[in-house]
Amino acid sequence: MEANYANVDSRTSTKRTGLGSSQRRFHGAVVFVLGLLSVFLLARLIGLGVHYSVIIDNLTERLQDSNNKLSSVSEERDLLLANLTEITKEMEKLQSLSVQKKTCPAGWRMFRCSCYFLSSESGSWSRGRQDCREKGADLVVIDSTKEQTFLSNLTEVATWIGLTDRDKDGTWKWIDGTPLTLRYWETNEPNNGGGDPKVGEEDCVHIRSGKKTEDNWNDLSCVASLRWICEKNAGV
Repeated sequence: MEANYANVDSRTSTKRTGLGSSQRRFHGAVVFVLGLLSVFLLARLIGLGVHYSVIIDNLTERLQDSNNKLSSVSEERDLLLANLTEITKEMEKLQSLSVQKKTCPAGWRMFRCSCYFLSSESGSWSRGRQDCREKGADLVVIDSTKEQTFLSNLTEVATWIGLTDRDKDGTWKWIDGTPLTLRYWETNEPNNGGGDPKVGEEDCVHIRSGKKTEDNWNDLSCVASLRWICEKNAGV
């Protein structure tokens, strides 16, 4: 009986030893696999770090190039503005000298390089233009805000200017053929008489007195009787 118990204990001990050895091998395999995974992940992280570092370096380089180009463009812009300012000053000096040498006939007013005449009589738009032409001039063409201000201060009565849409209704042109760009219409003008048949077509423009400089134009029937403003180049 004792011998039998001894054999049983021996087999049990052997079985436990085998189980322990298998568990150790399993744990070792798990540790090995985890170690390989750790090495792989570490290598991957290092690779990604190097990759993104290169990308960041490239972006930084491009950003620096863009900043350099922008700085260069800004310098060129500043230089062009400075040159433009100098050219403008020179032109103003030359214009001033040119104006000093120019003169206007008696009864005419000079503004820049042009002479202006405000009629003392009244008549239709066509009569005013005819009178201007007989004087070697034409009805005034306004091409700047400064000129508009000068003319608004020149007259204290309603006066014809050289703007009309008689050739094509609604298409306003100056008497020299240039299209209308600057506009100084009074509120709700031009209205072509508001459709009132008694008023008729309003195809000619005049400056209204007592109105603000920036909105004192009005369309009116060309046969209305008003004074007019003539313009011609100043002589030497």
